Amino acid sequence: MKHIYLNLKRFDIPKEYGGVNSIADPGEWGKYIVENTREELSRYSKDEVEFVMYLPEAHLIGAISDLEKGGILQIGCQSVYREDTAIGGNFGAFTTNRTGNSMKAIGCTGTIIGHCEERKDKAGILLEAGITDTDAVNRILNKEIKAATKAGLKVLYCIGESAEEQENWQEVLKKQLSVGLDGVDMSKISIAYEPIWAIGPGKTPPDKDYIEKIARFIKSETNGLPVTYGGGLKVDNAKMLASIPEIDGGLIALTRFQGEIGFYPDEYIEIIKTYLGK
Repeated sequence: MKHIYLNLKRFDIPKEYGGVNSIADPGEWGKYIVENTREELSRYSKDEVEFVMYLPEAHLIGAISDLEKGGILQIGCQSVYREDTAIGGNFGAFTTNRTGNSMKAIGCTGTIIGHCEERKDKAGILLEAGITDTDAVNRILNKEIKAATKAGLKVLYCIGESAEEQENWQEVLKKQLSVGLDGVDMSKISIAYEPIWAIGPGKTPPDKDYIEKIARFIKSETNGLPVTYGGGLKVDNAKMLASIPEIDGGLIALTRFQGEIGFYPDEYIEIIKTYLGK
């Protein structure tokens, strides 16, 4: 079983506002992406591959409403709050926060938690409070994961080491896994490995041997959970990643990194065809 995830971040912002969106009006952006990918994705069987798109919250309802009933494509949100509604308990007073139950109720099937950008944000907030405990972020993410799975959402849990942590990658990843997944229903979890030290313009991505080594380590620590490459599945690395038995898929974000930078549905489909070989 392969897993192809798409993290669309804030790619809906038009270029005149400093964003990269040139494909659709922001109000129709999520719906447009579903409309322009669902037919090609329907070529694949649910038994062979899982497709999940994680969209910014404003676009979830439009994207979900445009899904084909019984189709292969799934829509997810970008993380959830660590607390939630409960019958006989809190009825929904979570101003500014999206809860797992709210996302499940509108039709999401999963969420992405622990992305390096989320980790950086949480670490920055804790630092403002004078907290430097590196496990604090993992503990907060653990609460988010538990809230998501309790709501019935599948979780793509992102882990990875920074440049400063690369020398001790084994210890760092082990902590992110052991603390982040402590007491979690593992049947609802997939892992995305993000080599944070290699993400960004001008940086050298990890080679096949490095990715293979990391994937083997993650599987050994998680009793064989699905491991996807979160450093960016692209046309350029799709065949290489497909050749690694321990890698079960990838996380796509931007599809074009030069010229008219942005996300383009036709290029997303091209990445999938290259990775799956059909």
